Amino acid sequence: MKRMTQALAITLALFPAAQALAEATAIDVRKTNGCGCCLSWMNHLEENGFAPKGENMFGGALVRFKLDNGVPQRMVSCHTALIDGYVIEGHVPAADIRRLREERPDAVGLAVPGMPYGSPGMGPEDDREAYDVFLIRKDGSTEVFSSYAEG
Repeated sequence: MKRMTQALAITLALFPAAQALAEATAIDVRKTNGCGCCLSWMNHLEENGFAPKGENMFGGALVRFKLDNGVPQRMVSCHTALIDGYVIEGHVPAADIRRLREERPDAVGLAVPGMPYGSPGMGPEDDREAYDVFLIRKDGSTEVFSSYAEG
């Protein structure tokens, strides 16, 4: 009986962690092999309730993937993710991805063009440069979705 009680106690103690893992939102990340900032961005997503799955692609194939999925050339960054029918280009913060999924705009997705220092995966936030997250419309136009001030 004592062993059964201990097993039950352990199971109950681990249940919240297992539940959180099961509830993590899947996101498919396309990147080049060995990209450290891509891996750091994926860690940022994991820390914020997402379950990123990385797939390595060669440079030319990755660029073609971006363009084929509606990312304008001026919005390109180092990695591209797919989630719930949206494209996420570059170092987009997890909070903006959550907001996109909640608001469900008629759009291609979000982008942080280039690789701004201090964006998720690109160095400390408290020392970041100012940057914008852009909403990419289906006609290729963009608008500011959110802005991050210099840290």
